[in-house]
Amino acid sequence: MQIEYAKVSALGDRQDNQDRAAVIVAEDAALMLVFDGMGGHSDGARAAETGLKIVQDMFMATPLPVFDPLGFLYMALARAHDEVVKIGAELAVDFRPRATCAVCLVQEGGSFWAHIGDSRIYHMRAGKLVSRSRDHSHVEVLIQEGAISEEEALGHPMRNFVECCIGGDAPVPDMSITRKKPLIPGDVLLACTDGLWSGISDDEMAEMATRPASSLTENLKALSLKALTNNSPHSDNTTGTALLWISE
Repeated sequence: MQIEYAKVSALGDRQDNQDRAAVIVAEDAALMLVFDGMGGHSDGARAAETGLKIVQDMFMATPLPVFDPLGFLYMALARAHDEVVKIGAELAVDFRPRATCAVCLVQEGGSFWAHIGDSRIYHMRAGKLVSRSRDHSHVEVLIQEGAISEEEALGHPMRNFVECCIGGDAPVPDMSITRKKPLIPGDVLLACTDGLWSGISDDEMAEMATRPASSLTENLKALSLKALTNNSPHSDNTTGTALLWISE
């Protein structure tokens, strides 16, 4: 499996960085992870860090390539949720740590996605968007119903209101898990928090992420800088992991 990968995480106009991200690469599989600690809740950073560690440790303990990718992703996020719930067990519901997340498993010529909340995964090819995850948010419902456009959603006052997250209440939250999405050489995958995607349109994201003249790391840094600039002076923590598929 020949790939390139990169990670970026910027503070933005915030006091602390509650995002956590990682790319774990083995011979037969790779895992991209982003967790966004929810700033309105206590210990958002701890929620993100706990969730990432649980999923990362499960991946490293699993024979690769993963035999049941969809089952693995469900179990990993469910266990991450349970552990974050434990952190806030003694707190009132409104003050319990929470996080959104996006996890992308890459193996055997394809990618498998899982996410909760508004952390996203993008699949891009030759400057175009192939597909992206759909947020668990009120604004996403409005888009799907045709009430607002993708462009209008970028400036909607409720764009940061998510309907699902890890942590908080004990029941496992709704999560979206996708079947295998085939990859071809040159494809780029991006997993990111809302601090990155909220300042950039899907078309612009795809064009910048797949620029052939630059390295993947340079492209990801450029995306981060553009998001920070567009969202200033109220930019959020801006975090992303990217993977370039070269060949099997």
